Order: sequence, then structure tokens, then C-alpha cells
Amino acid sequence: MAVPLWLRAAAVIATLVAMLPLFYLIIRMAQFPLPDFLDTVFSARSARLAYTSLTLTGTVTVLCLILGVGLAFLVTRTQLPGRLILGVAAALPLAVPSYVAAFGWQSMNALINPGTSFEGFLAAAIVITSVTYPYIYLPVVAALVSVDPAQEEAARALGRGPVDTFFSVTVRQAAPAITAGTLLCAIYVIADFGAVSILRVDTFTRAVFTSFSMGFDRLGGVALSSVLLVFTLCLLILEGRVRRTGTRYSTMSGEGRARPARFSMGRFTLPIMALAWAPVLIALAVPLSALLVWSVRGVSRPGSLGEIGSALLNSLWAAGLAALATTAIAIPLALWLARRPSRLARLLERTAYLAHSLPGVVIGLSVVMLGIAVLPALYQTMWMLTLAYCALMLPLALGPVLASALSAPPELEEAAQSLGSSPGAGYLRVTLPLMLPGILSGALLVLLTTIKELPATLMLRPTGFDTLATRLWTYTGGESYAAAAPFAAMLVLVAAVPAWMMISRLLKEVR
Repeated sequence: MAVPLWLRAAAVIATLVAMLPLFYLIIRMAQFPLPDFLDTVFSARSARLAYTSLTLTGTVTVLCLILGVGLAFLVTRTQLPGRLILGVAAALPLAVPSYVAAFGWQSMNALINPGTSFEGFLAAAIVITSVTYPYIYLPVVAALVSVDPAQEEAARALGRGPVDTFFSVTVRQAAPAITAGTLLCAIYVIADFGAVSILRVDTFTRAVFTSFSMGFDRLGGVALSSVLLVFTLCLLILEGRVRRTGTRYSTMSGEGRARPARFSMGRFTLPIMALAWAPVLIALAVPLSALLVWSVRGVSRPGSLGEIGSALLNSLWAAGLAALATTAIAIPLALWLARRPSRLARLLERTAYLAHSLPGVVIGLSVVMLGIAVLPALYQTMWMLTLAYCALMLPLALGPVLASALSAPPELEEAAQSLGSSPGAGYLRVTLPLMLPGILSGALLVLLTTIKELPATLMLRPTGFDTLATRLWTYTGGESYAAAAPFAAMLVLVAAVPAWMMISRLLKEVR
């Protein structure tokens, strides 16, 4: 069916918001002589940063793929004892920001092994993997609980065994979710700033932040950011090719839905339970234990409770605005992609992901430039901060909203129009209610991620507006573990609520 002009215009406007960082980079690149720019891009330093960044991204993505898909399979397709508890626990590391995890691991190391350091490539790979694998785990769980088991039954009726059926039918139908989660995971690692800074790993994002924040090497910051764009563009091209080869899975819900076949672990039950629980418990226990120890000391500081309360309210206010605005602008683009996935619509989607890969500092600076040059009255206000969040978080809302739009039958919109409703009324009365689960999931994911966001918040927050993340960063900069720990603990506690809500809703389908 045709997509209304107003819907396409709204989708273009939404993508323009995500393109603000790209506009900033293009303007900044034009201010530097081309030979100097190329010398910086192809320098020995860039080669070292590229090797470290790509190696870290590849290592973490492979580990997250193994953990995410493996845990999703155990939760949804096996008879493993306690799998529902495991399903909820496996999603909770998503609530731990990478810089909080790095702070927790480093401070725990300081408690257990005083005088030794926990930093470097291996430390960063362990810490980032521990908090990033849910980006793959959650969409794969959603895909596995949504796939119609009738197709698996048909494959088994044709003589295929359970293992062959799982890999040839179930995994193939879940491939779009696996590739989408893998893409988000890889982009997260490329753009991560907090963990690599605390653990002292020289990646592109750390170098970009240093170049911009110190103010001495603007050319280096712009050049390195452009290399990050190239890396992410390659990832998007690869993911797009894989997506085109995937199968669009059919879904079935309600009482008539058949129960999927589940594997029995037999005599391997205990070893598999140990392998499944070990990474989940480590990801949660190490940082949380450190936060608990240091928080006991930090809360006793005079005025600490007032500081924590104020930062908590500010975090919730900023994250709520971001979730509302970002989800609202994601809906038109998702509907366009679901109803008429033209080349322009695909280009807009890819552009949104491309901008999302940039470090928060680049997005923050692009909005700063916009505020100073075009909207000075809005500079250092919540409006500008929310605009930055929209540019940064749009793909997070777009994924779940698009999935729900694809599952909403377009025939219902056509029926509404045949009964006299306008296209706009048809979307409002028929399609949006059907998309509500995906819209809520996207809003929760944006809420969760915004609570944890650090670089853009540091640059764009209004004067005197401190969130849990910015207060934590202030204290960790001076290695004040006791002062920082209560903010980190509250940050994890608040972020755990939307994480728990997302996984609990998914696991309702797992019986």
C-alpha cells in the first residue's frame, strides 16, 4: 500500500535529527586542508588505533554472539532447570554501564590485590563483553518466542531431526534478530568511551574525546571520527547483505499457539547449567560486590543522600524526555520501512545507524554548534540535551518499533480506509495499537540507555544539572571510590527496572 506523503516527510525529519553529527563532521572537515587531513587519517597513530579498535570490536562481538545466542537458546528451547530465572538474570547486565562495570572491576581488584592494576586490552574485552551481550540476547529471545512452532513441526514431519530442524528452520528465521543484535553490539563497542578510558585502552573513541576535550587537536578529532564512520559503514553494508538473505519469520500468538519442542540436556544438565550461570553471575557479582563495599563508606558522607536524590530525579527527567521524543520520531520511519521499503527508506535507516556509531562527544559537539550558531536561546537547555539524545538513540527505538510494524497486518489499515477512515486515522486507530508492544520496548530501551549515557550529557547538560552518570564520572576522575559508589549503585538499580520489564514481558511467552 502507498505511504502517505506526510508520513514520509516525518520520517525524513526524524533522520535529519540523527544526521546532525554527520553535518558537523562535514563542516569541520571542510575547514582543514586536504593534505593535513589525509596525513592524519593515514598516520601511524591511526593505524595503531584502528588495529586496537577493530581487534577489540571483533573479540567482544564474537564473545557476545556466543553468549547471547547460547543463553537465548537455553532459555527458550531447552528443559534446563531454572531457565526462567536464568532468563531474567541474563538480561540484567544490560543495566550496568560499561564505565560502572570497569569501575567495579578495577575497585574490586584494588580491594583484593592492592598495588596491582586491572587495565589493558584483555580487561577491556572482559568488562565490555560482560555488559554488552544482552544486546544480542534480548532480540534473539524475542525472535525465538515469536517464531511459529508449526514450521518446526512441519520440518520434523518431513523427516528432519531436532538438531537439523533447529539450525535449518529456527535459527534461519531468527537470523534477522541475530544480525541486528550483532550490529548493535559491534557499534556499541566501537563507540564506547567510558570503559576504555578507565581501563586505559587506546581506541578511536578515547582518542577522539581527548582531541576534542583538550582542544589542542581538533583536526585529529575530526579525522579519527571520519575513520569511525568508515568502519561503521562497512558493518552496515555487511549486515544489510546478511539481512537480505534472511527469512522473514511468521508469528503466532494466543491459545492456539503450539508449544515449541524443547531439548533435554540429560546427563549434561549440571555442566551446562554451570556454563550458563558462570558468565551471568560474574557479570553481575563483580561490579555489584565492589559497589556494595564502597557504597557503605560513601553514603556516610555529609550531604551524600541529598546529592544522590537530586541526581536521580535529574536522570529520570532527562531519560523520560529522551524516551518519549526518540520513540515518537522513530514511528514514521518504521511505518515507511514496513509498508514500502524503498531505497530512500533504507538509506534513511542506514544513515540513522551510521550517526549512532559516532562517539557521544561528537554528537554533543554537533548539537553545541547548532545551539551557538542557530538556536542560541536553547543552548544549554533540556531541549538541546533531548535533541542530542534523539540523534544518539534513534536506532535503539527504531529496531523494536520496526519489528512491531512488520507484524501489524497492512490489510487492517486498508479495511479501515474502505470504511471511510483517512490514512492518518487508520494508522492511529488500527496500526499504532498493534505496534504498542514494540513502541514500549523501544521506549524502555532508550530510557535504559539514556540513564547510562555519559559524554553527550557531560557536554550539553544545563548549568547545575547533574545526573547519576555525571556525578559518578566526577568522583571517579579523582579515584574517589567511596564517593562514586553510591551514584553507581543507584544508576544500576534504576537501569535494572526497564531491563527487568523488557525481559519479563518476553519470557511470558516461554512456558
